[in-house]
Amino acid sequence: MTMEEKILHSETRIFKAVFPSTTNHYDTLFGGTAMSLMDEVAFITATRFARKKMVTVSSGQIDFTRPIPAGTIVELIGKVTEVGNTSLKVLVELYIEEMYSDSREKAISGTFSLVAIGDDKHPVPVNS
Repeated sequence: MTMEEKILHSETRIFKAVFPSTTNHYDTLFGGTAMSLMDEVAFITATRFARKKMVTVSSGQIDFTRPIPAGTIVELIGKVTEVGNTSLKVLVELYIEEMYSDSREKAISGTFSLVAIGDDKHPVPVNS
């Protein structure tokens, strides 16, 4: 499989409903909850790409451009954007969908760096 095919096949999409238990006093999704969901999607995307044990080592800038209200659906999309020797970067975008309309808009985007590790918890090549 080519690198482009591996990247395409590892794209990950997850949908979640935003319930009141995950929102703050403004009735919008907690930022930390959104970041946790994004990290999970980055991890799944990286694992699907490398088929190795992956750990998050850093997150890049995360841009919150829209509040995410309770009672909406969010879609998180993870895509591998860079592949190094032992690490890779994943772009995660979070979209808001209204439950009862066709409205959809991007609310958050951010990048995560993950490293492949072996049983000894030391870095190993991503592609081997």
